[in-house]
Amino acid sequence: MSYIETIAPDQASDEVREMYRRQQAHFGFLPNYARVFCHRPEVMASWASLLATIRRHVEPRRFELVTLAAARALGNAYCSLAHGRALAGLVGEAEARAIAAGGEGSTLTAAERAMMAFAGQVARDAGSVTAGDVAHLRAQGFADDEIFDIVAVAAARAFFTKMLDGLGAEPDAPFREVDAGLREALTVERPMATGPEGSDGGRMAEQVAPSQ
Repeated sequence: MSYIETIAPDQASDEVREMYRRQQAHFGFLPNYARVFCHRPEVMASWASLLATIRRHVEPRRFELVTLAAARALGNAYCSLAHGRALAGLVGEAEARAIAAGGEGSTLTAAERAMMAFAGQVARDAGSVTAGDVAHLRAQGFADDEIFDIVAVAAARAFFTKMLDGLGAEPDAPFREVDAGLREALTVERPMATGPEGSDGGRMAEQVAPSQ
């Protein structure tokens, strides 16, 4: 569900249909976030390109940790659930649950804790970042290009979460399949959709790539 009317899959054409097919192919259902981009599919294409460019320089664990920290700082359940689940695929559900709960009892290194705190600060209030904050990351072993990447990941997530929250996109119902403890730790602000898949349970027959 969302606050705006969206184009149904069976009524989509051209760019919108292609966008829906790519999302369907990646997830096995049409995500609610893809639906809200139906009026401007070129924006989704630009977002996907930007995200791919940023991710190219960041190893998966770091990308998921920074994205999760940014999403939680922004109060966005959709991205918290999506990237918490992705993190669980890398580190296991128990570890992801500990990280999502604040890091206590997790195996996060001191550098990773500092990185996540910094990413949350950038997402929440970039204007509060000081040279001292950046110097602290350097002291934890991060090079300047790595610090750039951390800021880029967090800043990009701010764009996406504000699009989803501003348009009222609900986290997809399939997230209910996530381990209950992990799901509870990841669900902030907006509740999940109630349908079995996406917002209305509808699947598309054709499939084709992603962008979350």
